[in-house]
Amino acid sequence: MGRIIQGRPVVPGKAKGELLASDEPLSLWGGYDHRSGKITDRRHPLCGESAAGKVLALPFTRGSSTTTAVLLEALRAGTAPVAILITGVDTFFALAAIVADKMYQVNLPIIAISPEDLAALKPGERVEIREDGTIFLNWGVSNAD
Repeated sequence: MGRIIQGRPVVPGKAKGELLASDEPLSLWGGYDHRSGKITDRRHPLCGESAAGKVLALPFTRGSSTTTAVLLEALRAGTAPVAILITGVDTFFALAAIVADKMYQVNLPIIAISPEDLAALKPGERVEIREDGTIFLNWGVSNAD
C-alpha cells in the first residue's frame, strides 16, 4: 500500500525514481563523484551508492557553495539524482537546480519535507513527485512486486 507525503516545492518539478535516503547530511564537495553519480564520502552511510537517476533524500547539506558546482556538473553529465528531498530550503541545491534549468534545460525538483517524513522514508521505495510537492511512495505497488 502506498503513502502520500505533502512536501513544499523549493524548485518545482516532476520526477520518478527509486529512493536513496539517509538521516546524515552530505557534502557534495569531496563526497560525490559528478562523473559517476557515486557517493564517495567514506564517513557517510551511503558511501559507494549511486544517486544517479534516483530520488535522493537528506536532512541537509554540509559544506559550502561548492556543493552547487558539483551538483551542476552532475546535472550536465546526466549523473545527478532525478529529485532531492530535504528538510528545509537548501540554497546550494536550489541554485544548482535553477541554473541547470536555464543552461541545460534539465529539471531537478527540490522538495522540502518534515524531519518526521524523512525519518519514515525507506530506501528502495518507488517515488513519484508532482509539481505541487506531493510525493507518492510505492503508489500502486503491491507486496507481490
